[in-house]
Amino acid sequence: MANERLEKLREMMKANGMDAYFIPSSDFHDSEYVEDYFRCRAYISGFTGSAGTLLVTGDFAGLWTDGRYFVQAKKQLAGQDVELMRMGDEGVPTIEEFLKEKFPEGGVLGLDGRVVNTGAGRGLEAIVKAKNGSLSIGKDLAGDVWTNRPELMAPEVWVLGVEFAGESTASKIARLRAKMAEYGASVHILSSLDDIAWLFNIRKNSQDGNLLPTAHAIVTADSIRLFMNDTKLSDDVKAYLKENGVSLEPYGDIYDAVSKLCSEVILLEPNKVNFALYSAIDDGNRLVEAMNPTSMMKAVKNPVEIENLRKAHLKDGVALTKFIYWLKKNIGTMELTETEAAERLEEFRKEQEGYLCPSFDTISAYGSNAAMCHYHATKEEESKIGTDGFYLVDSGAQYYEGTTDVTRTIVMGPVTEEEKRNFTLVLMGNLRLANAKFLYGCRGMNVDYLARGPLWERYMDFNHGTGHGVGYLSSVHERPNGIRWRIVPERQDSCVLEEGMFQSDEPGLYIEGSHGIRTENLLICQKAEKNMYGQFMCFETMTFAPIDLDAVDLSLMEPSDVRLLNEYHRQVYEKLSPYMDEEEQTWLKEATREIGGDYTWRI
Repeated sequence: MANERLEKLREMMKANGMDAYFIPSSDFHDSEYVEDYFRCRAYISGFTGSAGTLLVTGDFAGLWTDGRYFVQAKKQLAGQDVELMRMGDEGVPTIEEFLKEKFPEGGVLGLDGRVVNTGAGRGLEAIVKAKNGSLSIGKDLAGDVWTNRPELMAPEVWVLGVEFAGESTASKIARLRAKMAEYGASVHILSSLDDIAWLFNIRKNSQDGNLLPTAHAIVTADSIRLFMNDTKLSDDVKAYLKENGVSLEPYGDIYDAVSKLCSEVILLEPNKVNFALYSAIDDGNRLVEAMNPTSMMKAVKNPVEIENLRKAHLKDGVALTKFIYWLKKNIGTMELTETEAAERLEEFRKEQEGYLCPSFDTISAYGSNAAMCHYHATKEEESKIGTDGFYLVDSGAQYYEGTTDVTRTIVMGPVTEEEKRNFTLVLMGNLRLANAKFLYGCRGMNVDYLARGPLWERYMDFNHGTGHGVGYLSSVHERPNGIRWRIVPERQDSCVLEEGMFQSDEPGLYIEGSHGIRTENLLICQKAEKNMYGQFMCFETMTFAPIDLDAVDLSLMEPSDVRLLNEYHRQVYEKLSPYMDEEEQTWLKEATREIGGDYTWRI
């Protein structure tokens, strides 16, 4: 079926005089998680992972994706006329390198300029112009191929109260305008959905974790225009926006509005404004290109948000721990599939007050499926959870008090010595990173080795970042803070770690065809001691749920690692046991027992 769609796309390319066509995974706002309407790349290629780019020529189709998806993509592209281009592997060109070598002289590269950010669009334009070619950005050919394409939904918006947000919309707007003034900007074009949701304290109803209303905004010193489909907005929401000086305009009118800006100094972030929108700006305006000021503002959680996040993670820890107990108690007495386990976990979360929806699609993976670190089980293709090895569940929730994201690797029965070793090395990295003390001014790169060290010492690694920023009732992946061993420019996640920044701690290890392991908690960056050497920083662990002691190999751990694990488990029991029934409480006491008391470490 995917091959038929690919050939139909090629027919349309030929009819439109295009030599190649570029299909990313994004929407009109460069969002990470997109509505079904935007899944053109998946429709044409057959690869359903959330990150990847398809490039189609007359005789070649390549799918570029990163290490998180290699196993999944290899499986889904089997039998398709699409070649997997494993990003970062030796000898594999980037899309840009491929085009520089293969794109024909004087050729035409087609793309839908609305789903390509300006930074990427300008880069592609430079490549084709170097070959005397041109871009065609006005045709959505992949969408035209798509029969029965889902509709683009109108958002059902609600207001996030100050008791949860911690700051009023008026205050946030004032701060943004002050930043605009620093840049000398008279206009700010804002298209990133997490920034818009944060600025206006609005969210939308959702079942899939995406709580961010679809909209664009134009902000000036004395006006705010919000471009949104308002057909499902209540009178109360409309009144709220009006009270805050926000005028509503039709969603699609943003392009015409931008084209009419004249002699302005426009602040925008190229990678967060789509290329079609950027191309509509008249040359008579002057551009100031910088990261959206709201991105740094929202990354630093305020005291109200932090206290709410503690509450959210307590609720989430209760739900996850009840699930782990239920799973341990019932496995082997009933048949259980990966999707059924994920559904049961959500039932426990639904019991928590303030629960809204999952924060992302749960990764529920048994055995070798967990080696695909972004595996997604479906009713049509999944595994039963067995009574040996590991079951990995990476999940999270949206509560009024904030966003959670947690991974546990759970022992289902006998595990091998190799599995125990790998589990323990990952756990050591998680504990050491959470215990980091570092001087202010450090970035994620400065502390990443704490998590990778136990693996690197044995010439092992995991092919993803160690930590990502997390939004507040927003995107589960949020820039500009992150933890990884090298700068990845497109991630924009290597800023200085500030007090109040919220990020994950999730080392892992993935053995293709065998097993996958990840242990993930969320951390808040805090100030520690200040002395003659400077301001020291540390992390506060927000996530509380037991780590499976049945897979811990004490012989690999340093005494300090054991102390960290015992202290973490002491807190898990102290915080969660009051919310457990007697049977669960007894189990939790054993699951968080102190270990290593009579163990003699190797010298």
